[in-house]
Amino acid sequence: MSASVGVNQLVQVVGAAIVVADPNNIITLWNSGAEKMFGFSADEAVGQPLDIIIPDRLRARHNEGYAKTMQTGQTKYGSDLLKVPAAHKDGRAMSIAFTVALLHGAGGDVTGIVAVIRDETTRFQEERQLRTRIAELEADDAAFTRTNALILRNPSAFNFL
Repeated sequence: MSASVGVNQLVQVVGAAIVVADPNNIITLWNSGAEKMFGFSADEAVGQPLDIIIPDRLRARHNEGYAKTMQTGQTKYGSDLLKVPAAHKDGRAMSIAFTVALLHGAGGDVTGIVAVIRDETTRFQEERQLRTRIAELEADDAAFTRTNALILRNPSAFNFL
């Protein structure tokens, strides 16, 4: 049994955000997953720079790296899973994880880049809360250990217990 699925349909129905940008950092494809994740409709996003989802403090660094990638035709990230902050249309901060791949034309020239993106905001916040709680427990344990060490080194302390 074989199923014929059009690429456009596939891109639109997957749960992940799929975003394509041209060599000038302009969004050329914005699927329904990206609409749900970032809050911009395809009509709002296509034709805009990727800056619409990049936090202000990271834009210069991103744009410099993006331009270098387009000039060299190489990305240092390959198939690595990247985890970075992002911005939602309503201004709230997000944490995303994504992979990128360069797109090439028939002549081998770079025609753009595709990113497949997942929203990791909830998981990132949960991990941060766990790390904070672990640090608190470790600090409590260290304080308890220091207190017990003082008691054991000072036999007269047992008179107060």
